[in-house]
Amino acid sequence: MNIDKQKMRNILETFEVVTSKGDKKDSVYQLSDLRAWHDYDGYVCWLAYKDLTITLLFHGKYQFDYQHTDTLTEFFIKSEQILSKKN
Repeated sequence: MNIDKQKMRNILETFEVVTSKGDKKDSVYQLSDLRAWHDYDGYVCWLAYKDLTITLLFHGKYQFDYQHTDTLTEFFIKSEQILSKKN
């Protein structure tokens, strides 16, 4: 899946908002229905919503894993809502 630069920025910014404003339980942050976590050195990060998991890799690479296309659409709507309220 290829996504445009703006959507990629939104994903990265959503990850930052979830990890900075979300509740942390063990090593996973949760804000609303979104969950975010990373490996020990921060080079691999994950952002999850329902059956969707986005893996954010070093050098701007990413991978989407989901079962339902609707979930991806819902994620981007949820992401925009969170980003509009971040301030």
